[in-house]
Amino acid sequence: MSLNKNKIFRVTALILFLLGTALILLGLMKYREYAIGFSVAGIGFYAVAWAFNALKGRV
Repeated sequence: MSLNKNKIFRVTALILFLLGTALILLGLMKYREYAIGFSVAGIGFYAVAWAFNALKGRV
């Protein structure tokens, strides 16, 4: 399996998206009193994943 730049960006964006989703769900399901902080961190992960996805093919 060869990893070129685009595949690395794609896998990294997917991992960041999954981590962001996990943070948001963890805040909503388990730690209700800290849901805002978990949600903000999850949205930050979404933003970084979006930026990596936008960089695909340009770097």
